[in-house]
Amino acid sequence: MRIKELHIYAHDLPVKNGPYTMANAQVWSLETTLVQIVSDTGIEGWGETCPVGPTYAESHAKGAQAALTMMGEGLIGADLTPLTLHRTLDGLLNGHSYAKAAVDIAAYDILGKATGLRVADLLGGAATERVPSYYATGVGLPDEIAKLAKDKVAEGYPRLQIKVGGRPVETDIEVIRKVWETVGTKARLAVDGNRGWTTRDALRVSRECPDIPFIMEQPCDTVEDLRKIRSQVSHAIYLDENSVDLSTVVNAVGTNLVDGFGMKLTRIGGLQKMATVRDICAARNLPHTCDDSWGGDIIAAACTHIGATVEPARMEGVWLAAPYIEGHYDDTNGIRIEGGHITLPQGSGLGMLPDAAKFGAPIASFGG
Repeated sequence: MRIKELHIYAHDLPVKNGPYTMANAQVWSLETTLVQIVSDTGIEGWGETCPVGPTYAESHAKGAQAALTMMGEGLIGADLTPLTLHRTLDGLLNGHSYAKAAVDIAAYDILGKATGLRVADLLGGAATERVPSYYATGVGLPDEIAKLAKDKVAEGYPRLQIKVGGRPVETDIEVIRKVWETVGTKARLAVDGNRGWTTRDALRVSRECPDIPFIMEQPCDTVEDLRKIRSQVSHAIYLDENSVDLSTVVNAVGTNLVDGFGMKLTRIGGLQKMATVRDICAARNLPHTCDDSWGGDIIAAACTHIGATVEPARMEGVWLAAPYIEGHYDDTNGIRIEGGHITLPQGSGLGMLPDAAKFGAPIASFGG
């Protein structure tokens, strides 16, 4: 099968009860970019990419749209087989993996519909039909975050991610300890600095909280920072924002830099490359998440499908922006978190058909 038509849409996703606060950003509303592909057999597939603003990572909404528009004409007639498609994408544009990921996701959606298989089955087969999620708190004050943690544990979330950074480290320590005192071992804890701590701060947190079993997710800005603290901290370290490509992942695993990953589907380039990360982690028995920085039902479905293929012992969870977004692209089959878990969609492909009318007119179209 080959690409016959490609349409690009831009769609606003306001944050419910915003802002959502991280160490380096406050999020009130985000623009997501959607890709609709029609194959030469008439099958339609959807992809999506939604950077968290222009400062979270080396990506932004207008960049995704520009990259997709630049590649659009060259993708008409392209083979939809994932590896061949990625060779075509890389031949059209260097880098911009987060934009290419939307095309990759749409291709898997089409291949699943063509074969009658779910994307999870195309990726090797589901290890579970009920995928664990996790809740990320945002940066807040100790009592506020502890109450939120208690509520989310009661809802059934098996893992909590506590956002820290961008303020005095003493406050972060107080938040961590208050959450631990409130929920204890009822949920696994991740403390996510979003690159917001200095190496000094990360060392202090680990030394002042030796009794609290949490993992440090991307506490500092660079891989070099993590190498500095690796042998000095008593807590496990997960790589998140720095895991920008497969080369970095292989290096981090091979040098024993990390104990796991907070992996973002679009950052690594889509489902085909995310499956490679999954298999690398399986070879070294490293836990990881399967999530993305933001986005609606299409991103949520893609993350759930790849997350379902991970051995449960290594599955740290699938984070979705769903709790912060009103409505669904597909009102019937939209992805929902219930009891801290996500039911794997049962339909072929991604298991949903977005209502294109919700997105307005395409900002660019090719082929037809």
